[in-house]
Amino acid sequence: MAFTLESPAFENGHTIPEPYVRNGGNLSPPLRWKNAPAGTKSFLLVVEDPDAPRGMFRHWAVYDIAAGRDRLPEGTAGPETFHQAVNDFGNTHYDGPQPPKGHGVHHYHFRLSALDVEALETGGEPEIANLLAQAEPHMIATADLVGTYESR
Repeated sequence: MAFTLESPAFENGHTIPEPYVRNGGNLSPPLRWKNAPAGTKSFLLVVEDPDAPRGMFRHWAVYDIAAGRDRLPEGTAGPETFHQAVNDFGNTHYDGPQPPKGHGVHHYHFRLSALDVEALETGGEPEIANLLAQAEPHMIATADLVGTYESR
């Protein structure tokens, strides 16, 4: 069985609803996953927009999610048993989709990585790009969920 990530709020490849966009409710959507690979000791979730005008824009990262978890509830503010990295808005919380008006449809990648370590040694509040570089050698598998959004 494949490692998968899904949301009851939107289907893969479909529009992210208003409660989960930055100029809407700015709530993180509920997420759930299944079939984590053997050897998983923690999870890392990153939300990225590759369609941003200046290149990859990172909206959220949650790390040190315990291997026993299989979901994040709507509006996860944390930290509970995990931490959040500094996003490209400069915040350590979820900031939902907010593409420039008239820039067309953007694709938001929710990527959940299974890691072979229980915790990443970050020494504080890392920026998402630095966190990804540290996590990369520990990634066993990654599940991807894509939502779209266009500002009107």
